[in-house]
Amino acid sequence: MTGEDSAADLDGQVEQDAGKLGQSPESTTVVVIGAGPAGMTVANLLRRGGIDCVVLERRSREHVAQRQRAGIVETRAVRMFDSWGLADRVLGGVPYDGVLEIRVDGESHLLSDGDGTEGLAARLCPQQVLVQKLTAAYLADGGDLRFEAADISLHDLTGDRPTVRYRTADGTVRALTCAFVAGCDGDHGVSRTTVPEGVLTAHAFDHGIGWLTVLADAPPPARPLLAVSPDGFAAHFPRGPQTSRYYVQCPPDDHPAAWPDARVWDALRTRLGDPALISGPITDREIFRLRSLVHDPMQHGRLFLVGDAAHIVSPMGGKGMNLALYDADVFARAVRDFARDQDDTGLRTYSQRCLRRVWNDQEFSHWLTRTLHDAGDDTGTGPFHRGLARARLDRLFTSPHASRAFAELMTGMDPA
Repeated sequence: MTGEDSAADLDGQVEQDAGKLGQSPESTTVVVIGAGPAGMTVANLLRRGGIDCVVLERRSREHVAQRQRAGIVETRAVRMFDSWGLADRVLGGVPYDGVLEIRVDGESHLLSDGDGTEGLAARLCPQQVLVQKLTAAYLADGGDLRFEAADISLHDLTGDRPTVRYRTADGTVRALTCAFVAGCDGDHGVSRTTVPEGVLTAHAFDHGIGWLTVLADAPPPARPLLAVSPDGFAAHFPRGPQTSRYYVQCPPDDHPAAWPDARVWDALRTRLGDPALISGPITDREIFRLRSLVHDPMQHGRLFLVGDAAHIVSPMGGKGMNLALYDADVFARAVRDFARDQDDTGLRTYSQRCLRRVWNDQEFSHWLTRTLHDAGDDTGTGPFHRGLARARLDRLFTSPHASRAFAELMTGMDPA
């Protein structure tokens, strides 16, 4: 069966189901695909702006709520939520004092993430906590959120009224017509793959680095910790009162089975420069490649790509989730302006505005990734690049101007 045959069958099923129930396709202003941080932020901001929307999520609510992801909602994003009157409702976690530790060969260096201004600061807030609070706020405000929406398909994206079709848990096929579609369903979602070939240009980069990521029931550090050593990079982040997330540099084609508990803890104690590091039960471990990806443009007709559907950034610097929150804010304001004032400027410039921030954060993440990895194990890059990376770190630790620029980029309060 071809794709056209499948679409025709789905169209027929929609008509049959609508006829049985005496229903015509539902109508809304925005259909949001995906109920992760991007989708639920879009949905909440639209409701605050008086825009009706429907959120479709293919997974169950329980599955979405338990996704384990990093970690820090940057200062810019905290202030964004506050500007919409949502900060107190959706930002849980621990207030972040703005101090980051970088440990080089066991020697500690503290860097302030503060941008020198008064106001709301970053939060240590795991992604699942943010999503749970965004979901609760949206539903409490009467939002329409439909989990277990299978076989989602997008149609007529270049027309005035796109249609989104999906199948409910009981097998009924539904259709939603709308003015705009927000594709917030990630790197492997249906939104971006619906865009015809040749419309988007993909800019991809493989860093050639792997990370073993470990979740353990072990005491968290006093502050986020990044460590450089001749054995390679490692990191230690808080994930709860008695839970920690660790990262260990490894070959990108390595396998988690090659890292039994004893090897994990030995590597962490060596690379973090902490022989007394307290271990605990490891509850999850996986290996992933550090990669970066940007799709340009971030829209096609009435479809607007938000977050990971449009771009992937190396986890160094914590920019992935925060870029998604930035996209969501730009999109929601653009739709609000169009609905309220018939001003389409924000919609027309959505991709341009978002991509400026995307490339800015990609550059910062790439700089930090290369610096912290090249400064340690020089097996792959050689002693010259190791010397360059060490010089960048020394400048960061000794120059007030360099540390201020670093703080602006970490907080998201730089002018990009």
